[in-house]
Amino acid sequence: MDIARLRLNDCSIDEFVNLVEAGAAETAIESYPFASRIDHGAVVYNARALRRNDDEQTMRALLTELADVFLTGPGIAVFEGAVEPDVVESANKAFFSIIERQRASGTTAGDHFAKAGANDRIWNALQKLAAHSPEVFCDYYANDVIAWASTAWLGPGYQVTSQVNVVNPGGQAQEPHRDYHLGFMTVDEAERFPLHVHRLSPMMTLQGAIAHCDMPVESGPTMYLPHSHKYELGYLAWWLPEFKEYFAKHHVQVPLHAGDAVFFNPALFHGAGTNRTADVRRIANLLQVGTAMGRTLEYVDRRAMVEALYPVWLDRVAAGEDRPDIDRSVAAAAEGYYAPLDLDIDQPTNDLHPPAPIDYVHRALDERQSLDVLLKYLA
Repeated sequence: MDIARLRLNDCSIDEFVNLVEAGAAETAIESYPFASRIDHGAVVYNARALRRNDDEQTMRALLTELADVFLTGPGIAVFEGAVEPDVVESANKAFFSIIERQRASGTTAGDHFAKAGANDRIWNALQKLAAHSPEVFCDYYANDVIAWASTAWLGPGYQVTSQVNVVNPGGQAQEPHRDYHLGFMTVDEAERFPLHVHRLSPMMTLQGAIAHCDMPVESGPTMYLPHSHKYELGYLAWWLPEFKEYFAKHHVQVPLHAGDAVFFNPALFHGAGTNRTADVRRIANLLQVGTAMGRTLEYVDRRAMVEALYPVWLDRVAAGEDRPDIDRSVAAAAEGYYAPLDLDIDQPTNDLHPPAPIDYVHRALDERQSLDVLLKYLA
């Protein structure tokens, strides 16, 4: 395997199956002394019981165990009773109020892996809850389970984001996928990153979901494939039909009660299930927690840099200078990544993600656009 350039045809369903099934055979409750049981391959914890033993030494051991679940274990941990019922109820009132405001304004939220408009979404629910109901926010995010899972995987200084998803009756299942970062890229994009970055991507975020209603299996709680996060080519493989077929036959679903929480490695193959009920609006607060270290050392105003440099680049293109030379200069100055996003504006309806600012610069140079036209896209 050429680690400098992974390719889709490097993927092997046999290697994937062997890895997943070997991991499943080795999952045992004895490996996780803080857990209460193994359920459908997921490690299940009783949050209320954990809170009774919160001395420093015990907490250190718990965080070590959780990190092991996410890295070398099945990749998924369930916390029963993570959020108290009154806190869930207060948050639901706020969330549904925000959803009604969105509907009244004619806003329809897109979705990365489901049909736009099929569900009710609140993008950046973290900030919107803080603005709408600050007291509720403080009660909700005082939660220790969120802190335990986030610190165990990412260490201190983590950054929380939140998106509320309501899957209405009849809402269809998502395609199995991996999540941000590389999981939000096409095959062509993901192939450009070397193997060590494929290994790094899951270390930079932690996925979580807090159930805001009871979720029996027929309501479509998230489908998971334990141990699938261990397959290093998974950011390419999940696009392939044989991997989707295996997922369809072997995924698990863990029924949840309101207030239960799930945290999992973002490389785990997963997807929301079909809501087969006639009356359950399946609501979950989806958490995506990021490492503190995914940042440059200095703050750089890249828009200002592009504004200063673009006339020079445009002149050099017109003069016939080698484009690769210009493009390397562009890469040093322009923002090369599409995130972070304002998903109320940058709706994920047609692609997994919108263009990055650098893509707009390249297009502007190709089309000989004026600086004023380019800056409208960089606002």
